[in-house]
Amino acid sequence: MTQTDQMEGAPLIQPSSTDHPLHEPIVEACRSVYDPEIPVNIFDLGLIYTIDITPENDVSVIMTLTAPGCPVAGEMPGWVADAIEPLPGVKTVDVQLTWDPPWGMDMMSDEARLELGFM
Repeated sequence: MTQTDQMEGAPLIQPSSTDHPLHEPIVEACRSVYDPEIPVNIFDLGLIYTIDITPENDVSVIMTLTAPGCPVAGEMPGWVADAIEPLPGVKTVDVQLTWDPPWGMDMMSDEARLELGFM
């Protein structure tokens, strides 16, 4: 597992590998990770921007946090990697943190909005 910040230059965000058989198990693994300050999982909060899975089952996740000053900024990528790594078939996991685009409440799923009382 490696954790890196997004480098300057071209945006890393691209469409997720939704047609890969590991996509749904990875999404469910991400749903097991919670922001400690918000009682909603990070996937439904909209913090996971991209899940890319190679044919060799190497997984790359691009994610953000609700704010750059988030107290768990240094830990959250590791939590995500730790949730994905044990899945059968996953070879490697790389979680990258980005601040572009910045997270906004409009990125939350309907489930998250309902959970937080915004609907």
